[in-house]
Amino acid sequence: MAYFDNDGCQLHYEVYGHGNPLVLVHGLGSSTRDWEYQIPALAAHFRVIALDVRGHGRSDKPNERYNIATFAEDVASLIEHCQLGPVHLVGISMGGMIGFQLGVDRPELLASLTIINSGPEVKAKSPRDYVEIAKRWSLSRLLSLETIGKALGKLLFPKPEQAELRAKIEQRWPQNDKRAYLSSLDAIIGWGVRERISRITCPTLVISGDRDYTSVAQKQAYVDQLSNARLVVIEDSRHATPMDQPQRFNSCLLEFLNEVETAVTPL
Repeated sequence: MAYFDNDGCQLHYEVYGHGNPLVLVHGLGSSTRDWEYQIPALAAHFRVIALDVRGHGRSDKPNERYNIATFAEDVASLIEHCQLGPVHLVGISMGGMIGFQLGVDRPELLASLTIINSGPEVKAKSPRDYVEIAKRWSLSRLLSLETIGKALGKLLFPKPEQAELRAKIEQRWPQNDKRAYLSSLDAIIGWGVRERISRITCPTLVISGDRDYTSVAQKQAYVDQLSNARLVVIEDSRHATPMDQPQRFNSCLLEFLNEVETAVTPL
């Protein structure tokens, strides 16, 4: 457990293992704890650095407007604080958005980029999109974090045998700071860097659960805009793929990272 300061905000991070650096960035309302099924597998091969994004986990929760660019600046500051050089960055959902933002703003900091169940923009494109975004914005303010956690647990992990995973979400979600949670949600809505993603030239892996909120076709559309990217679909998985299919996810990620490492290692 360690902390560093970026622009007056104390940010918590954890370091595991040895080797080339790999940074894990969680999603909205989550924390370093949600990588518990990845860290042991990844730390056997890499120096793994897991960050609590500002407003989350053990990091400070300043009373201010959050935005994805600031979150990305925090990740850049972490990389520089730890003197890591180019890193393999793995981000899920909001963490994937942060990865895209970092990739367009500071491409020199990335050795590779892995995006899980995410995309380079959250912008309404149809009347249905406007309705869905408005509904989520409103319900997040009206409902308690306890209620949101219970609903989310059922949505992410609906199977009877996933009771333990449901319980984790139900227990962890209410531990969020409501104000910081809402500010982070506001940072996501309307955000986008899709028009700049051609700046990302590092090897990029996009992982999608076959039952994620957004379709595989939507993800393939932005993968086609990237010069060095591939899409992998993991079956029988929803939005929290690293938790509901950890073995398949870990295997897929490690295979990709091994390819990247082999390609840059001199013979």
